[in-house]
Amino acid sequence: MGKNGLYINVPNVFRCPISMDVMKSPVSLCTGITYDRSSIQHWLESGHDTCPATMQVLSSKDFVPNLTLHRLINMWVQSSTRRPESESSVISEEVVKVLMEKIERESCVDSLSKVVELVSSSEDNQRFLARFGGFIEVISGVLRKKCVEIEALELVVSVFNSILSETGIKERLNGLILKSNQESDCISSIISILRDGKLKSQIQSVRLLESIAIDEESKRKIAESSEFFPILLNLMRTSADPTLNDTVSSLLITVAETPKAKSQLVQNGIVSILSSTITDQNNKNHDKAMKLLAAVSSCSEGRLAIREDSKCAAGIANRLLKVSKTAAEDGVTVLWSMCCTHKDERVKEALVKSDAVAKLLLVMQREGEEGVVRRRCADLIKAVMAGCKGEYLAGYQTKTTHIMPC
Repeated sequence: MGKNGLYINVPNVFRCPISMDVMKSPVSLCTGITYDRSSIQHWLESGHDTCPATMQVLSSKDFVPNLTLHRLINMWVQSSTRRPESESSVISEEVVKVLMEKIERESCVDSLSKVVELVSSSEDNQRFLARFGGFIEVISGVLRKKCVEIEALELVVSVFNSILSETGIKERLNGLILKSNQESDCISSIISILRDGKLKSQIQSVRLLESIAIDEESKRKIAESSEFFPILLNLMRTSADPTLNDTVSSLLITVAETPKAKSQLVQNGIVSILSSTITDQNNKNHDKAMKLLAAVSSCSEGRLAIREDSKCAAGIANRLLKVSKTAAEDGVTVLWSMCCTHKDERVKEALVKSDAVAKLLLVMQREGEEGVVRRRCADLIKAVMAGCKGEYLAGYQTKTTHIMPC
């Protein structure tokens, strides 16, 4: 690693500071900086009167062919076993500064695309850019601008997803996106991607929001947008992509901690979506669906929605032995809350019809001799059996007498 770069697969001096490609026709400006002819011509023809690398005002826009460098590049190309155009992992301070200046001034899609290319090429580039002074601030600034095209916003989110694992980045992004004076603009930009962006960008946006939801204040601010829950639930309702559904569920679990958030989830139809999820054999999102049902069952609106959904309670019971132990605990918690704490007769009746007692007995056997889940299963069985109507009770006893609690 050199002072100004990362992997030196190609000598930095051979690369154009604008395009970052190996120069085919190197020319020098009056500032002494050398660029590829096509790149610097485009820069000057765009109306600029400064040197891209130094930002000095040019006393002359003439440039001189750098024949010595041209010969060295040709010699290197001839001796190299790789095509110079394919090398794109090198990054220098000069290049980053030029890109930052263009992005800050114009939110340029081309420049953002180049940044995405760089962060995608190596972990070293990710670390370099994550630590580069002012880089995160400039990129996040695009989210606060008005009338930015959706492609630019998608590229910003892609950059952030590539560097989220770097030390301290989540905290910095939390401050820049959620705790600035313009956090509503940032959230609105991300929500516009969720609404209108490509599938990959939608997934990246959801992951970004979950990553920066690191404290109660952050979760509250994310959920405050009036569009947040409707758009996410619409994605769950309409998208067949399992990765998108999984990431959306994870984000909802993260932010659905306050009574207000739970109420908004219920108002936007979360229970019917989750009911369809747990009754769909081909859906792989059962565990998180159970977790979300447990969350909304702690509010009165959620319990009412579960009660009114004809498939939900039975679906939970039928899924108890087909999910993880943690998800089964969530499912038991929902049913226990409905039947034992709030004594919902309609849910008890649904459990009777779905032969839930047999499944609860098997969960008890799996749990062993002690534990909250086992005790709640026992409470549920008593509540369901006590609430059985005569026409169901005889058949129920016939079905379950061969299964004895441990």
